[in-house]
Amino acid sequence: MDTIKFANGKQLPLEMHKVRIVQKLGLPPVERRLEAVNEAGNNTFLLTNRDIFLDMLTDSGVNAMSDNQLAAMMVADDSYAGSATFTRLEDKLREIFGTQFFLPAHQGRACEHILALTFIKPGNVIPMNFHFTTAKAHFTRMGGVVEELVVDEGRKPVSDFPFKGNFDLDKLRALIKKEGAGNIPFIRIESGTNLIGGQPLSLENMLAVSKIARENGIITVIDASLWQDNLFFIKKREEACRNMTTREITRAMADAMDIIYFSARKLGAARGGGMCMRSKELCERMKELVPMFEGFLTYGGMSVREMEAMTVGLEETMDEDVISQGPQFIEYMCNELDRQGVPVILPAGGLGCHLDALRFLPHVPQTQYPAGALGAALFIAGGIRGMERGTISEQREPDGSERLAEMELLRLALPRRVFTLSQVEYAIDRIVWLFRNREIVGGLKFVEEPSVLRFFFGRLAPVDDWQEKLARRFRADFGESL
Repeated sequence: MDTIKFANGKQLPLEMHKVRIVQKLGLPPVERRLEAVNEAGNNTFLLTNRDIFLDMLTDSGVNAMSDNQLAAMMVADDSYAGSATFTRLEDKLREIFGTQFFLPAHQGRACEHILALTFIKPGNVIPMNFHFTTAKAHFTRMGGVVEELVVDEGRKPVSDFPFKGNFDLDKLRALIKKEGAGNIPFIRIESGTNLIGGQPLSLENMLAVSKIARENGIITVIDASLWQDNLFFIKKREEACRNMTTREITRAMADAMDIIYFSARKLGAARGGGMCMRSKELCERMKELVPMFEGFLTYGGMSVREMEAMTVGLEETMDEDVISQGPQFIEYMCNELDRQGVPVILPAGGLGCHLDALRFLPHVPQTQYPAGALGAALFIAGGIRGMERGTISEQREPDGSERLAEMELLRLALPRRVFTLSQVEYAIDRIVWLFRNREIVGGLKFVEEPSVLRFFFGRLAPVDDWQEKLARRFRADFGESL
């Protein structure tokens, strides 16, 4: 569904669903928001839901289920082994992806764990278009080295290039020549590159990567968690695919890959995940690890009710009116912010609207975590929870020095079919206000820093009293009491 043009000339995204179940929200006063963000150690992951108005932390596990998904949960077969529910899910994945074998897991990072244990040895090099936090952590834990080979346009905050998640094919060929195919266990492709703004790959680029891999005898692995957003962008932006159906594009993508893994918390709007493959040999290499770390082969750590919902959700992913709901609202939010001068990643990608903290807060040094500071500031300004995708999301170098991220982004996820357009407009208003008062915002420093995946549960503090000053400015402009 394209955006709708109204009689007044405005062109807006249109919700292709109606709301039948609602959940009450609360908007705490600025005083409580200031207290809450400090209680959480300025880490939005540690905020409690009662203090949040708009939860834009992630789209993972919080997308709205359809009526058909909820109904399907009532017919689940909860047999420990040989469940009919598992068979229905397996059949649906075979139908959509054309793969023969499926190994279930409780979510995407569990798949990454099994992939790492099975394929990666110390010194191995894993080419990616761009890394994802948990994938990199699992692969480096096994002694692997991640090489990011995204096209140069992918590292530019603003570009008119439609597929900023593409591999640089020349760099991929050069890396294979340098390392040798034998030292590359697989090439990991991420559909909808999370850490550079949810930017997609073209089908043409995926096929080219697959061709290079097969010529060199290297396995291709795709993280399909953001498959449906990437599917939307391929159909909308890739000229050769505009007359293809979503199912035809999906099969063309899937046929090029050896292993497809995904988090159903994103793809399928349920909670679970798994790995699909055509090769029995690849399946056998990983199969024994599923009962060891996840659960039996017919549930893999998932609830059967979630598996039923996932089966329906995967089918709904083939509906153009479903896959458009995220990207079109994100595009509207990005374009409105850009129109008012707020620096965002363009063109709009999937998953969410990404604020460019380096341009938003140019006075905050990267060593004081501008994306994290922007996340804390936006929560104070509007009760809006985003996710830091910058230096805090990186890991320190082995010598303890800080690894500065290539981009400092505050991701504002738009879970599918969750927020109304008026709520998006509220977020835009508060972001614009914050941008106009950006000189108040200062940096952060760690007070508790885990050694791995520190962005999940590390705690930080402001470098000075900038948060109190921001709250006072907010009170003066909006009349809320402190």
